Amino acid sequence: MSTTQTETKMATPDFSALKARQHGAWSSGDYAMIGSTLQIVGEELCEAMDLHAGQQVLDIAAGNGNVSLAAARRWCEVTSTDYVPSLLARGRARAEANGLAMTFQEADAEALPFADAQFDAVVSTFGVMFTPDQDKAAAEMIRVCRRGGKIGLANWTPQGFIGQVFKTLGKYLPPPAGARSPALWGTRERLEELFGGAAVIEAEPCHFVFRYRSPEHFLDIFKSYYGPVLKAFAALDEASGRGLHADLLDLIGRLNRAKDGTMAVPSEYLQVVMIKR
Repeated sequence: MSTTQTETKMATPDFSALKARQHGAWSSGDYAMIGSTLQIVGEELCEAMDLHAGQQVLDIAAGNGNVSLAAARRWCEVTSTDYVPSLLARGRARAEANGLAMTFQEADAEALPFADAQFDAVVSTFGVMFTPDQDKAAAEMIRVCRRGGKIGLANWTPQGFIGQVFKTLGKYLPPPAGARSPALWGTRERLEELFGGAAVIEAEPCHFVFRYRSPEHFLDIFKSYYGPVLKAFAALDEASGRGLHADLLDLIGRLNRAKDGTMAVPSEYLQVVMIKR
């Protein structure tokens, strides 16, 4: 075996193990506590996609259903999917509270249980970007979207606040060898690699502002409810945990535009609308 082949083999992650680890992270805490604050992103994405009433829309890695609800408010026929049943339950409760009809189905973004070209639009906000096998997830989105249909994404960028949060976590808990950063979905270059041959891509940088009572309040919420952060702190010893806490507060301090003790931190994301060829 050549050196290049050996390096490639060593750099290939165990996707099954990584998926199990991620499933455990997203099943912990209660992502809906954070997800519900991001509702405006789903609304903006649906407007950017110009969704029309009656269109068949699939939301992948939907979490508690932000973009699912936004599409249903526009009278689309929505199927909301995630591989964490508890998050689907939260989305279903929100839909019922709003009097919105939609379908909820447990599904793996890398192996969608739907027919080819079944949907007019396929969407995901801060969801599919976290799949372990990025190429497989992108291929599935392309497969289930009809020709001329739209694929809409909202993905955190590497340089934005949440991208920097994950970079900070990586200082204390390095990712598995060969694993691609989820934040790569927030770059035009990676999107071209994943979708360029199958879709026309339009991408626009946008910002979501994280608003909390204080930087400490933000950390308390994320350490309690946001799976990746919760799991990171749980895996660290006391000294490392204090270091991570301090580094995250420093990051927030550098980006916080609030001057009254509260937190208002803009986080860049890439809003993506693609038309399948």
